[in-house]
Amino acid sequence: MIVLALDTTSRTGSAACVRDGAVLADVSGDPAQTHGQRLPGELMTLLAKAGVALDAIDLLAVAAGPGSFTGLRIGIAAVQGLAMATGKPVVPVSTFEALAYAAASDRIDDRLIVPWVDAQRGQVFAALYEARGLEQITEPTSLPPGETLDVLLAHTARAPLRFLGDGAVRYAPEITARLGSRADINPVVPALAVPIARIAAAAPGRAVPPHAVAPIYVRRPDAELARDRRAQGA
Repeated sequence: MIVLALDTTSRTGSAACVRDGAVLADVSGDPAQTHGQRLPGELMTLLAKAGVALDAIDLLAVAAGPGSFTGLRIGIAAVQGLAMATGKPVVPVSTFEALAYAAASDRIDDRLIVPWVDAQRGQVFAALYEARGLEQITEPTSLPPGETLDVLLAHTARAPLRFLGDGAVRYAPEITARLGSRADINPVVPALAVPIARIAAAAPGRAVPPHAVAPIYVRRPDAELARDRRAQGA
């Protein structure tokens, strides 16, 4: 099975083409350019690098969020367009699941996995996964780092924890101040397209038609919040 996967939840993002678990090609984007500027040309370049024609793709996969609201919409729209053009189904994969998969694939102990995604506005999108990265233990939250840690500590007793994601990198001092040696923080934000492709290949039954792909926001989009503020000020 050949899977084409795309992640636009961060400014860098990534794309990958994977056949039966083996990576044919993968790329990380140029953060100096927006996803709107890079796509869908970036995907066509990826396929050329992989030596795979678009009609040879069996399955499409995309990061459904949480992450950058604008990035999510652009990435999902790009994959929806490819799906409608090729008649291929799409597997939406949450950013949390992809991060947990990446951590579990590289784990060195049985620490619980804590994906943190930078939500801007002084908040992080967060969840908690068991050490194999398969089971989500807590519901996603969008809170300031301190409050996120309060929620986390209420569910973990004294268990050691492994943090990763751009939110964990940004707020590493806050995590270390509260948790000390309990926390292992991955200083490298993993590219997610390959984990997304492998998750999709392992669960093709999760595929949906393109119109059914919906972003996972966790927090209401900034445009909606701004509209509410304008309405309250009217």
